[in-house]
Amino acid sequence: MESLWRAATGADPNPEDYEGIEFWSNPERTGWLTKQGEYIKTWRRRWFVLKQGKLFWFKDSHISRASKPRGVIPVSKCLTVKGAEDVLNKQYAFELSTSQDTMYFIADSEKEKEEWINSIGRSIVQHSRSVTDTEVVDYDSRR
Repeated sequence: MESLWRAATGADPNPEDYEGIEFWSNPERTGWLTKQGEYIKTWRRRWFVLKQGKLFWFKDSHISRASKPRGVIPVSKCLTVKGAEDVLNKQYAFELSTSQDTMYFIADSEKEKEEWINSIGRSIVQHSRSVTDTEVVDYDSRR
């Protein structure tokens, strides 16, 4: 599986990663978050957009059809999203993890942190491939 960091921090995200997603129109959630870089561990403030199972980020909040994301995270590859203040020793921090990688973010308030965790968590469940229709067992039908 491609690393979350590689998927999320490519200098030029592959347009196929977001083909058909109108990230500029009616996103599920938007807002400023501070994210940590993969190689140079500096913190940078970015505008994030959650839409159709993808978490995009941009340098500024003026998003249009012509905008190019700085990065894209496919949330279907993510397993958990949870608070990370204790890990980073930073207020309003949270983490997004796959089986191989973890990315850290800092929101501007506790309320925004919780809203991002809830929105991303819902998206993970909606877009997860961990359970397919053929794997679902209907226990009620066995009675």
